[in-house]
Amino acid sequence: MKDNKLKRYNIYIEGEWINAYNGETIEVHNPATGEVLGYVPNGGEAETKEAITAAEKALKEWRELPANVRSGYLKKAFHIMMEQQNELAEIITLEQGKPLNEAVGEVQYAAGFLEWYAEECKRVYGETIPAWSPNKRMIVIKQPVGVVAAITPWNFPAAMITRKMAPALAAGCTVVLKPATQTPLTAIKLFEIFETAGIPKGVINLVTGSAKAIGKTLMEDERVRKLTFTGSTEVGKKLMEQSAKTVKNLSLELGGHAPLIVFDDADIDKAIEGTIASKLRNCGQTCIASNRFYVHEKVKEQFIKKLKDKLKNYKVGNGMETGVEIGPLIDGNSFEKVKEHIKDALDKGATLEFGGKAHHSGINHKGGYFIQPTLLSNITNQMLITKEETFGPIIPVITFETEEEVIKMANDTNYGLAAYFFTESLSRAVKVAEKLEFGIIGINDGKVSSPQAPFGGYKESGIGREGGHYGIEGFLETKYISMKI
Repeated sequence: MKDNKLKRYNIYIEGEWINAYNGETIEVHNPATGEVLGYVPNGGEAETKEAITAAEKALKEWRELPANVRSGYLKKAFHIMMEQQNELAEIITLEQGKPLNEAVGEVQYAAGFLEWYAEECKRVYGETIPAWSPNKRMIVIKQPVGVVAAITPWNFPAAMITRKMAPALAAGCTVVLKPATQTPLTAIKLFEIFETAGIPKGVINLVTGSAKAIGKTLMEDERVRKLTFTGSTEVGKKLMEQSAKTVKNLSLELGGHAPLIVFDDADIDKAIEGTIASKLRNCGQTCIASNRFYVHEKVKEQFIKKLKDKLKNYKVGNGMETGVEIGPLIDGNSFEKVKEHIKDALDKGATLEFGGKAHHSGINHKGGYFIQPTLLSNITNQMLITKEETFGPIIPVITFETEEEVIKMANDTNYGLAAYFFTESLSRAVKVAEKLEFGIIGINDGKVSSPQAPFGGYKESGIGREGGHYGIEGFLETKYISMKI
């Protein structure tokens, strides 16, 4: 039975906040408690088509605005977002689960994309090409690709939106956003910020509801010229298939299975710090989280001992509570998968060095799925945890002896998003970074994301790059003009 006192939110189309046409809603739950936070419209095909129409209608005027004018809108949104960062962070923690201090960090990171692309839109340069004839001129210009469909995940509900929308708007595109069903309230708050910043009607549009119906409509509509998506490789492949019918421009940031390598000449304290930064943030629910930990045989015992000492001090719980450093997993499916990875490893001979405890404290199986940071050793390639992305706070340690051996093991995956390694040798740092088949490399660094840097992967980890000047290129078409004079 629904609590009528809870807030009912709206979607945003052509500058208006409206309900779903069918009147249906979706419950939004707190993953730490299972409590209902509110209700969002269960939109579908009709609402999505209307949003596309609004975006197409607004495109001509928006794309023709001078870059400095579009920049002004993004700058204003940035300042409003920073003024409201604590309120936005609370929404993130309530609907996504990460500790409040992490949520504040996400808001600041997300706002950074607005600030960066407010300037980057002024640097969309063209080119003149020397012609082979004195009576010809050859010119290259960049123009916005058109209406953009953006589909974002639940693990970074603010940052993944601004990482896509900021460069799209900067380039002169209009946007239809479908946020993750688990975390729509953050998206709604961001659209309130964009509205306050004065972004014209129809330039941005927000539809919540059925992922299948909304996604299918976006992919089949020829007016949508680009898809930017962050999510699983499995879903990314389906979207690629659907987008082929209209040959859409694609930016896909998909799954990862990141290795973290600790060489025998590593500073172990740096390696521990990097391990925690790359693995435990957001309860391990990040696409660039380390999943396979290759530790040189000579430093294995030292690494495990120091890491155990650190993990003992971590508090797991509701992200709104003081001192909590690790929040809940997003839902029951994630909870069961992480438990399965732990059980499979132990059944096949792994050693439990620390952790392993899991408990459920939510309401009606809608939340409260907590797993203690878990350290496993004696991991072999026969275990699921070495083959699948875990998306949980599990650290499985595999030993190695030679540089060549560990590079081969690290590259032995269909994914290629991020990789980390620790060494004090400059020569090794250069050689290993060049040999690892991943789009993002952290050398003695477990925190690699930044608005001004390219983010994306090799192989089945996706297509294209987000962030930095690379990020705006995906929203621009290159037009060559040959002129005879």
